[in-house]
This record gives sequence, structure tokens and C-alpha cells, in this order.
Amino acid sequence: MQVKVQPIQEEAVCASSVQLQGSNNVLHSAGAGTRRPRLRFPSGCGNRKELQEQHKAAWENCDSYRWVKFLLCSDDVRLVFDRFPPAGSNTGIGKTTAIELAKRGARVILACRSKQRGEAALQDVKRESGSNQVVFMQLDLASLKSVRSFAENFLKTEPRLDILVNNAGLFNFGRTEDGFGMTFGVNHLGHFLLTNLLLDRLKECGPSRVVNVSSGAHNWGRVDFDCLNTHKTLRTGTSFVDGQRVYADSKLCNVLFTYELAKRLKGTKVTCYSLHPGVVRTDIIRNASPTFQLVALNGLRFFMKTPLQGSQTTLHCALHEGIEHLSGRHFSNCTARDVLAKAKDPVTAKKLWEISERFCDL
Repeated sequence: MQVKVQPIQEEAVCASSVQLQGSNNVLHSAGAGTRRPRLRFPSGCGNRKELQEQHKAAWENCDSYRWVKFLLCSDDVRLVFDRFPPAGSNTGIGKTTAIELAKRGARVILACRSKQRGEAALQDVKRESGSNQVVFMQLDLASLKSVRSFAENFLKTEPRLDILVNNAGLFNFGRTEDGFGMTFGVNHLGHFLLTNLLLDRLKECGPSRVVNVSSGAHNWGRVDFDCLNTHKTLRTGTSFVDGQRVYADSKLCNVLFTYELAKRLKGTKVTCYSLHPGVVRTDIIRNASPTFQLVALNGLRFFMKTPLQGSQTTLHCALHEGIEHLSGRHFSNCTARDVLAKAKDPVTAKKLWEISERFCDL
């Protein structure tokens, strides 16, 4: 399968990003087709005209598109897809990712906390993908016991695991079942334990991949080990601003985890990647006040991607051939990006790994 992908300008994340040819393609966008989609930029955008002209030229000149060959998943491919909270909404990039993977013929396991919402999402994914090779398994990332139970059940019932997509993006206060800060426990610790419990199966089925969905917010994060050791959380504040900061901290943990994991996977056929999906219109701020949600959604609407557009970098990291040498790197808009020194600091990454091992009793 050949898919023509128009490189996305970082300043124009609202741009339609995929141009298709051929009847077997499953990627699509709202603007795909013969009519060039109209781009809208905020009036204050300094290079607004330049971006519009670039988009127009790319649309009219097929040679300006970059050819990308995606790996078609065969029937025996198993992909674990986990999301917290449950994949019950109709807008999340996680659910869209699962649909796109199922369309490619993969066997997809939806791992969700709520049985009711998980089973509803299961029916949606089956219907929209046209595939019956989709399974729901219950998993609560806020419970290390649940993570262990899920891994045990998966290893008993599924002989293969080729791609593990860790897609939690929780923004919440409170504590997990094990007493950890909820955002830290779900966004990092649950994924850390799950990945480690499934690593042997990933190695057996290599070449295989681990894809950790992080965020550009990791640039504003930090890892306070004193706070972790004392309070089992990344920050102790309870204001909304503190909530934003701890979310950024947890996303930095995702990038550092990926960096360290890649070092430990050298010599195996398992590779790993972290990524920023873009500013996507999802329900991640559902726990914020209605006023903030209204202001945020209206203020960012010019820059927001659709869930389908937001899932493209996840799909790229999961399926694109030839990126194995980029294991441990961070991706945005389907391209490997440089990260700040703190996001690839070997001392911090190793220390985070060691404290996570202790918290998970590994």
C-alpha cells in the first residue's frame, strides 16, 4: 500500500494532512479528495499567507508529496491498545487508532477500565473498521494488581504481541489504589509495569514495537524525586495550575521511560518510540471547570487536529518501515524531533526507571 502524506507544518496543525490514492487505503481525512480543503488561521498568525501558499502548492503539485509505505498488518498480528479512562467516547485518538489498526487486518485488544464502556467501544471499533478481530480485556491502570491480572490473562490467551500502544492521557487529582498520585500512576507507572510484564512476549515476536503517546507538554515538565520518594506523586499541589504541571511531569516521564527502555532493548528486535500527537480535540480536559473548557476549546480551535489527524503519528511509529534505528526517539507530525536535554538525560532516565521498579515491586 502506498500513501501520499503531505508534510504538516507545525504552525498549521489544523491542515488536512493525508492525500490518498488507490482503493485499498484506509487512512483518510476530511479534506481528502479532489477539492482542496480551505485552511483557516488566526488573524495574528505571522506567516499565515506563507502557510496557505505552501499548502496550495503541495495540493496542486503531486510531486511535492512525500511517499510513505506503511506496513500492512497480517491476520496474526496482535496489538494491545490501552487507554484510561475507558475508550467509551466517540472522539479520542486512542479509539481512532484502534479503528485504523483493525482496518489493516490486525487483531486488536482494547484494554479499558470500565467493562460497560469498553464493550461499547468494542462494538464501535468493530462496526467502523469492519473487523471482527477486536477483543476487549479489562484493565485499570490505576491498580497495579489489575495491570498484573491483565498481563497474566493476555499471556495465557494471546500467543503473539507485535505492537504495544500505551495511550493514557489522564489529567486528574486523587490517588490510585496503591496510593500513588493518580496522574503519575496512570500516565506513567501503569504503563511502565504493563510494558515490563509483556516485554518477553514482545521479544519472542520480534521485530516488535512499543509506542508511548506522550505530549509536547513534556517540555514544561520535571521529575521531582524527593517528592516521589516522600509523597509517591510528582507534585503535591491541588490547584488547577498544579494539575497542568503534574500532567506535563507525567508526559516527561513517558519520554524518559522510552529513552531508557531503548537502551535496555539494544540487541533485541524490540524498538520503542514516544510521540506528541498534536493538539487534538478530545475529552482530556473533561475534569476541568466548564469555564476553562469553553475558553480552552474556543481559544485553541484554530490549532486543533481531528482525532484521525491526531492518530497519524501513533500509526507512523507503530507501522512505518525503516525507523528501527530511531528507537528511543520522540516523534511529532510523523517525524523524529530533537528534545530538550532534560528529556534525554541518562541519569534522570535511569533514576526514574529504578524508582518505578521499586514502586512496582519488580
